[in-house]
Amino acid sequence: MFSKKFQRKYALTDQGVKNAKQGTFWTVVVNLTVMGGMAILYLLMDGFMDTLTDGAPLPGAVLPVVLVLLFLLLSFLTHLQQYKATYGLVYGEVKATRLRLAERLRKLPLGYFGRRDLADLTETIMGDVNRMEHVWSHVLGYLYGAYISTGIIAICLLVYDWRLMIACLWGVPVAFGLLFGSRKSAARSSEAAKAAALRVSDGIQEALENVREIRATNQEERYLAGLNAKIDQHEKVTIRGELTNGLFVNAASVIMRLGVATTILTGANLILSGRISFLLLFLFLLVITRIYAPFDQSLALIAEMFISQVSADRINEIYDTPIAGGAEVFRPKGHDIVFDHVGFAYDKKQVLRDVSFTAREGEVTALVGPSGSGKSTCARLAARLWDVTEGTIRVGGVDISTVDPEALLADYSMVFQDVVLFDDTVMENIRLGRRGATDEEVRAASRAANCEEFIQRLPQGYDTPVGENGTRLSGGERQRISIARALLKDAPIVLLDEATASLDVENETKVQGALSRLLQGKTVLVIAHRMRTVAGADHIVVLENGRAVQQGSPAELMEQGGLYRHMVELQSESARWKLG
Repeated sequence: MFSKKFQRKYALTDQGVKNAKQGTFWTVVVNLTVMGGMAILYLLMDGFMDTLTDGAPLPGAVLPVVLVLLFLLLSFLTHLQQYKATYGLVYGEVKATRLRLAERLRKLPLGYFGRRDLADLTETIMGDVNRMEHVWSHVLGYLYGAYISTGIIAICLLVYDWRLMIACLWGVPVAFGLLFGSRKSAARSSEAAKAAALRVSDGIQEALENVREIRATNQEERYLAGLNAKIDQHEKVTIRGELTNGLFVNAASVIMRLGVATTILTGANLILSGRISFLLLFLFLLVITRIYAPFDQSLALIAEMFISQVSADRINEIYDTPIAGGAEVFRPKGHDIVFDHVGFAYDKKQVLRDVSFTAREGEVTALVGPSGSGKSTCARLAARLWDVTEGTIRVGGVDISTVDPEALLADYSMVFQDVVLFDDTVMENIRLGRRGATDEEVRAASRAANCEEFIQRLPQGYDTPVGENGTRLSGGERQRISIARALLKDAPIVLLDEATASLDVENETKVQGALSRLLQGKTVLVIAHRMRTVAGADHIVVLENGRAVQQGSPAELMEQGGLYRHMVELQSESARWKLG
């Protein structure tokens, strides 16, 4: 039970808990070894005192030299093991934690990312894990090791004299009590600093993403002034938090060090009254020179440990979010997509209500309707990028909520208006469609998607880097690479979301030619705003305010009148519009 609480408190993996225990153990060994050095000095002093007081001969040099050499060797070996257990093992823990977070994020439903700021998630994976790494390596082993070793030393000192033991160690619990009392203040400061840092990060990211718009509207000065204000606020919050934490830490350090004074005063009083010997006071003075050392690093960083609780909570929030799980094998009977009284709410806002339709295998089913009617939501629900809140969606008779998203998506190809390309070569961006595809298979898919004509003009052909999100390519070229991916995957279900909406006439014609090869014999779900795009569809579902208000073939819907016919007529009128 303790291990689980400890693991959650510090966002550790199972191996991380074992590492922390190792670090604590070797810290205890190191602290006791150092105290062993104090014991050697005490023995030497005892021998000299006998010579001074009783005239005994000086002790031989062989034994002290041997003891010192053994102490140095033991100290080196134990410090080496402590370093490996506290620092060496932690680097592996950082790697494991980031991989664990990435694996968890990979399995979370898409709706989670809609609720979370992506810059905030990046900060969790990088910044929060970095902060926890410092705690794992610099605080945990040293702090818990100091607790245990100080407890052992306190028991040993108690055997010699309980009064000097109290005078020596009373400041330790008082100092840590003061620090632990400041935890809430430290947590509030950390949350405020984290929020201010996130506002700065968001502002910088927004400026970089919209630099063209900012320049085009002459808003550079206004925008930079706002960004400077965010940076200044972050600086103020950080300084205020560090100042508050620093006051508590320094106060605790001063209180703990008062034990030196109380030990001397108490010892002097006991010597004058004849209740202890000078040698016993000397022993305690030796101990007190080292007993606070284990806490020095912990005291300096214990405030960071309190602050790290915010980072640990943010990491645990990702671990606690339910994943979109299910069966890892998907064996549908055909690939008809059936929406059966589907409802969906997003952030308590109802987006779809009682939507039912069937997209049949070998047919093109189009979703049309005004903006915000739920078309894209239907496509994402069909691929289980989100889970329905009412009703069911079945593919080939299988409820997709019972299938692991990765197993399900093996049967899907998706081509969206906003194409995402990675900063890699053309070849590797297409190969994303099917991992392990040969170069020739990639080239065949490229030819089928009408990509080769522009790839041959690139400086390095298929080996040309496309830049961040394909910045070196035009919109039509990026779209055709997306289609090449889908062709390479050759999945039985194809989702198209405004795949040609932003293209010029020439590129639209080329993309449509590529799409015609992609869609043959597949279950196709198309989202479109242009009515001429879906004029050849087999089945059309008209959505309005999250409801399916009409269904049928294009001819049937034109005869029915209603929203579909109204949209066709409006777009026909807009096509005849001209300047002047």
